[in-house]
Amino acid sequence: MSSSNKPTKDALACDGARCPACGYSGDGLIVPGPCPGCGVMLSPQTTEGRPSRFDRLPPLAQMGIIATPVIIVMTSYTVMQLVDSLMVSRIGPDEVYVAAQGNGGMLPYVVMALSLGLCGVINTYVSQNLGAGRPERCAAYGWNGLWLSLVLAVCMIPLGLAMPFLFAQADHSEQLRQLETSYGQILVAGAFFPMAARAIAHFFYGLHRPTVVMIAVLTGNITNLLCNVVLIFGSAGAPEGFPLREVFQSIAGTLGIEPMGLTGAAIGTVIGGSIEFFIPFLVFLSPAFNRRYKTRSVWRPSMLHLKDIFRLGWPGSLMFFNEMFCWAYLMLRLLSKAGAATVSDPAQAEAAATLHTTAGWIALRFMHLSFMPAIGISIAITAIVGRCMGKGRPDLAASRAWLGMRLTMLYMGLCALVFVLFPEWLIGLYAPADMPAEQVAELVRVGTAVMIAAAVFQLFDAVAISMVGALRGAGDTVWPGVVTVVLSWTLIIGGGELMLLWFPSLGSLGPWIAASAYIIILGLAVLARFMGGKWKHITLVDRADVQPVAGEPIQAAEKL
Repeated sequence: MSSSNKPTKDALACDGARCPACGYSGDGLIVPGPCPGCGVMLSPQTTEGRPSRFDRLPPLAQMGIIATPVIIVMTSYTVMQLVDSLMVSRIGPDEVYVAAQGNGGMLPYVVMALSLGLCGVINTYVSQNLGAGRPERCAAYGWNGLWLSLVLAVCMIPLGLAMPFLFAQADHSEQLRQLETSYGQILVAGAFFPMAARAIAHFFYGLHRPTVVMIAVLTGNITNLLCNVVLIFGSAGAPEGFPLREVFQSIAGTLGIEPMGLTGAAIGTVIGGSIEFFIPFLVFLSPAFNRRYKTRSVWRPSMLHLKDIFRLGWPGSLMFFNEMFCWAYLMLRLLSKAGAATVSDPAQAEAAATLHTTAGWIALRFMHLSFMPAIGISIAITAIVGRCMGKGRPDLAASRAWLGMRLTMLYMGLCALVFVLFPEWLIGLYAPADMPAEQVAELVRVGTAVMIAAAVFQLFDAVAISMVGALRGAGDTVWPGVVTVVLSWTLIIGGGELMLLWFPSLGSLGPWIAASAYIIILGLAVLARFMGGKWKHITLVDRADVQPVAGEPIQAAEKL
């Protein structure tokens, strides 16, 4: 290359630049001055001309930086739930406690799904404003997510009061109704904390700062588990062989805590959730974040930002609420009816219904171990796709989405292999120690069939989870929401009822087959939507005003 053709020093500073006004990139080397595409004055310090350290990383490293802490967060939730349920299964020889915990926890989360679905788009708005060089616009979305969480938490109070009636409609035994009602009412009382924690978490995910959330969740989950040991077993102590049994028993005895059983598990969950919220909230209000994002000055409710959240978030809220409702219908009603249908003696129907429900909840705990980390990758996909779209780069957004989907399929495919190879051992872990051998065998038999059904849909679930995250990052939320509602009602509820009617001998496996069909078809549907490419033309952030004034550089959006 001759000296006359060598790029200038200033041009080198803009290597890889794109005009923030029109997206012009030329051959990847823009010389400071008028943009050849639109005439806007560009300087060497332009954000687009000086990619952040994050933007210069390889795609897999970018995904890893965001996804790894989020995966740890989601895995932590799952491990906590597994250990939590394992402790609950040791309360007594009856399998009813695991079923009561699952049912009592499901109903509050059906309603909380409205807030969790809405606040998921905070990630989208924050990441797109970050990519567009407007970090000061991010904090208001976090605050308004908190206000939404508070309003919904107050609105949930009638749900707690109505729980005895609602569970009575599911034809559960009297013991099961009492336990699940008590557990669920305590979770309703503390509902603000998990909703607010997720809202503020999506603010940090959008900023590509998931480590803050990871530390908060790990601390909250550890607190939850420690509280559970003390509160569930109290001064009587955990079962023999439990780690540090004497230490926890001594603490409970010193505090005068009697065994609280399932009620203690619910209280521990609320305490852990409050810790999970307060840690990131304090970081959110810290001087450093206030200087960069003005987090203390935009705390008032804003109709503009609430409108943004509702405009983009209502389909996700509807989708999440509807899915939770349909899965709750499966777990609370269909499995119970299916179990009762497997016996001819009415006196045995109640026990059979409880056993099939318990087997379903045990299997679902292991499914969480599969799809919760996958949701972590999906959240990372949303953040990265949002950032790329904010920069006006749908091509990069697509490549990052495909990368995320491949990683998700790899992980969930391995989980499917475990489900197929070790189902009896996994289900057997949750059999109460004093349960009669014939009941243990039946519990393992029913649970094993469910695990095999779950293995069948794992790869399709991976596609659905990752592609929904990619579409959400681009702002395409209406179509996935509508399709999810239609398919879930048609297949989970309608298909489940038909399986009970046509194939009652299958027991709870029948509704699970219908649920598997739902996940398979949903995965194929959202994949087709993503490949159609309509999401590439959605604009959430006005990039026209993100341009340098002559002689004045654009402020860098973020240093990572």
